[in-house]
Amino acid sequence: MACRMTGLVLDCRDPERLAAFWCEVLGFTVLGREDGAVEIGPAEGAGGLQPTMVFSPSDDEVKEKLRLHIDLNATDRDQDAELERLLAVGAVPADVGQTGEESWHVLADPEGNEFCLLRRRLG
Repeated sequence: MACRMTGLVLDCRDPERLAAFWCEVLGFTVLGREDGAVEIGPAEGAGGLQPTMVFSPSDDEVKEKLRLHIDLNATDRDQDAELERLLAVGAVPADVGQTGEESWHVLADPEGNEFCLLRRRLG
């Protein structure tokens, strides 16, 4: 193995709010705070198979579509039930030009970062 992704850093206006949202979505916990940034990850901490996420404070405005987005799979329920859960915790539907025939849903987090909920369920 050459490399493994260990973290994803996202600049945002409100690191605490975004960290809370993504903790709820992913079942993560806050691992640490430093200089206004909040790191979240699995309860066992950093270094495992799942990358951590760091929400770093920034006043910069997003001027164009991000070139990276996150794909999610439900682990303990079907796609429809997971979609309902994600909407209840603050995700909103996002339009990126879908046809309506896709097997995934495009959503956005509270700061407008797009992510997709895929159909297949992972165990």
